[in-house]
Amino acid sequence: MKQNVTVSLDSELLHEAKVIAARRKTSLSRLLADEIAEQVRRTRDYEQLKRAAIAMLDEGLPLGGAPLSREQAHER
Repeated sequence: MKQNVTVSLDSELLHEAKVIAARRKTSLSRLLADEIAEQVRRTRDYEQLKRAAIAMLDEGLPLGGAPLSREQAHER
């Protein structure tokens, strides 16, 4: 369901945004909606990758070999 949002912008910034939207042959509303959607997508992707990376760290990586005993670890 689409909902309306009110945004307040400095008049110069608003003018520049309208110029950008016109150059892209789109409305200011569509320009803002697309940018917000992109930011949400990036945040979701980042969070998903972050969870995957943390899961890999929790599992650890198989490096082979057997764990060292205390004596082996401190052997010089």
